[in-house]
Amino acid sequence: MKALKLAFLGAALLGTMTGFSQTADEIANKHIDAIGGKDNWKKVKSVIMDGTMSFQGIDIAVTTTSVHNTGSRQDLNIMGQANYVIMTPTAGWMYMPVQGQTNVEPMTEEMVKKGADELDTQGALVDYKEKGHSLEYLGKEDVEGTECHKLKLTLKGGKVTTYFIDPASFLLLKSTAKQEVNGQEMEMTTGYSNYQKLPEGISMPMTISVPLGPGMNADMVISKIQINKEVPAETFQPAK
Repeated sequence: MKALKLAFLGAALLGTMTGFSQTADEIANKHIDAIGGKDNWKKVKSVIMDGTMSFQGIDIAVTTTSVHNTGSRQDLNIMGQANYVIMTPTAGWMYMPVQGQTNVEPMTEEMVKKGADELDTQGALVDYKEKGHSLEYLGKEDVEGTECHKLKLTLKGGKVTTYFIDPASFLLLKSTAKQEVNGQEMEMTTGYSNYQKLPEGISMPMTISVPLGPGMNADMVISKIQINKEVPAETFQPAK
């Protein structure tokens, strides 16, 4: 009888774990459908976004250029100074004269390893299992009055991001991820709003609350998004 009870318990636990797995997949799939569907997102090979944000009275022009699994570059014009961050699967560079840098600095091997998974322009949730990521359902949590579904995505490279998805629209409202700042691990929060559908059939947030440090965020307003525009290879090389 004891063995029978243990067998039932094992089956129940297995059923519970399978249920959570199915719930995570169902929510992820509904989210992907809400932003245009997997087929449309798998056609996205490059994304160029132009936007502006203001921080402590300073206006910052931002251009983010990404090519699927090839490279990403963020250009920031701050008080007339050109700054940039470049990431590729094998190397990365940072040039921030606004922070006193006088030369381009290479990223560490660990930073490059963690950043490699983020070169995915099609979204980490699309075919996440095939990409080597894992997904877990964590229940619900309030986000400014909305009881959002929580999905924990662990990327192949080890980075963990928690997504907060609106149960009505299945749009992503917020994400949190741990990031090292000045040698300390901090939880950074990004907010997403004002979704708009693009001609390619996908929807993207046009307002993003960008984390700049512990407890510090700035709203970036996207003015233009270009999908699948040709991007020169030298875009992902530091200036000589």
